[in-house]
Amino acid sequence: MSVSPVNRDPLADFEPQTATPSATGPIASGATAQTDAAPPDSDRAQTALADPPNRNRRPLGERLVAAGHITEAQLDLALREQKRRGGMLGELLRALGFVDEAVLAAAFSEETSVPMVDVDQIVPSDGCLALLPYEVAKQNRALPISLDGDVLTVAFADPFDVMATDMVERATGCRVEAATGAEVDIAAAIERHYGQGISIDDTVEQLMANRSGQVVEDIDDEPAMVRLANQIIADAINQGATDVHIEPDARVVRVRIRLDGVLTPHTLLPGELKRPLLARIFVLADPKVTERRLPQDGRILMLFGRRHVDLRVSTLPTSHGESAVMRILESSYHRPRFMDLGLNEPDAAHLEDILERPFGMVLVTGPTGSGKTTTLYAALERVDSISRSVFTLEDPVEYALPLIRQTPVRSEIGMTFAAGLRALLRQDPDIIVVGEVRDTETAELASRAALTGHLVLSTLHTNNAAGVIPRLVDMGVERYLIPAALSLVMGQRLIRKLCTRCRAQDAEAEDLAEQVTKAGLHVDPAKLWRAVGCDDCRGTGFRGRTGVYEVMALDETFHPLIIGGASASDLESHAIERGMTTMLTDGLRKAELGETSVDEVLRVVR
Repeated sequence: MSVSPVNRDPLADFEPQTATPSATGPIASGATAQTDAAPPDSDRAQTALADPPNRNRRPLGERLVAAGHITEAQLDLALREQKRRGGMLGELLRALGFVDEAVLAAAFSEETSVPMVDVDQIVPSDGCLALLPYEVAKQNRALPISLDGDVLTVAFADPFDVMATDMVERATGCRVEAATGAEVDIAAAIERHYGQGISIDDTVEQLMANRSGQVVEDIDDEPAMVRLANQIIADAINQGATDVHIEPDARVVRVRIRLDGVLTPHTLLPGELKRPLLARIFVLADPKVTERRLPQDGRILMLFGRRHVDLRVSTLPTSHGESAVMRILESSYHRPRFMDLGLNEPDAAHLEDILERPFGMVLVTGPTGSGKTTTLYAALERVDSISRSVFTLEDPVEYALPLIRQTPVRSEIGMTFAAGLRALLRQDPDIIVVGEVRDTETAELASRAALTGHLVLSTLHTNNAAGVIPRLVDMGVERYLIPAALSLVMGQRLIRKLCTRCRAQDAEAEDLAEQVTKAGLHVDPAKLWRAVGCDDCRGTGFRGRTGVYEVMALDETFHPLIIGGASASDLESHAIERGMTTMLTDGLRKAELGETSVDEVLRVVR
């Protein structure tokens, strides 16, 4: 049967949420019906994620343990939860935060012997999208990928769902060949590829026409200003931005987004839209709209497809009106690993060794936006939160972590980092994560906690790892406390990764290598690449970011230097002699591997 092409606004299901998003999504039901009574613990084969009738295959939980995705303790906890409240094991493991959707998608692929695809790297043809209506694709979490004759390949979030397969076959009139992928990626891809509705420019024209007295029909009965605010946010999310800047000027409103750490122009709006656009953001963020003269903070929870997005809003009065910055956070937390962050194996081993110790202090340092909080979350991924009591103090709490008690800092009511840390020490903690060491009291409390049987993880703002020690001294920490308390310092920056589709050999590699040689380092010119630019990377030549690190593990050889008042440069020289790789050296190694360019490394680290 023939189906007309879909021309639909991608924002029709992009709505602000008033309640905290639920962690229990429709992960996996399959052809097996879900019952209220959960199977007993001993019958693990029946607790698997709708295991097919293959008696020789191990159940899902045991395979995830064998693959190292979860521990036995985590599996036992999930099974007890399943026995208590019912549900599918895969869904419970995800709700508890033990596995992410990519791991479950791989389990689907193994169970059904269907291929797993990365939908972010696939661009379906218009013909595929025209065959399957948007409503059917969204309802069944199905993205059409390719068409070969009468065979339509479709990526399903749940390849067990035979009803979804039947519905897609009826809607398209094609024979369906199934693939699978992560549910959140498929949902986002559906919104992205079916998004052929009204553009931002069209919305602006509509608003300006309305202001001049012309009557313009409002699409879908949604107020045009609401649509404009949603479109700006939706486009930023689709492009992978981390921040949206709305900056009023004398005659225009400039919108910029931060992509891969670099602010990029997005759109210019007429100055007349300044007040209504900011008013809409105020309403969404729920600040005190009656007071427009003071800086304010707010929060927006929005639903984008099936993705829950958390926006942290900060407003600041300027001479031309309020300036607003929105930090975009994915509420569906992805559990990072050290290797995903770009840490090399020796540095990751140093950090993992420290995390196994019962006490000490680990400090991560770098400027704002260098990924310090993500590193702390990755460290928490490595600790055993089942047998150890873990607390965090954060400003704000960015992601909900399973089995970890997280406390938000609220300075306006006296709940500072120092006050929270004093309270946490009475909660019998094993591991304490302090979002940032900002003042003398917090620094002293953290140092003494590390000396009294606690593992303390925190961040500090310095230029490099060696600069942490003079900074602690400046904050009032006694020198004799630092060698015993401080176990490891990690300095880091984020650099952009070269787009692998358009990168090219660097014609100026010899000159760059000569500049690096003058700094006492070495790179092989034959291994250097440069940014070019293509449609995949929006013409920038870069796509994504990775970290460059220096890990300074303090041993007894540092003690006399610290007590003797050695400078940061002396401490850095000693750390290099002890085998520390500096951020510059780490970045140049990544340049030789083709991950980035020398120019990018020097831009960030120099």
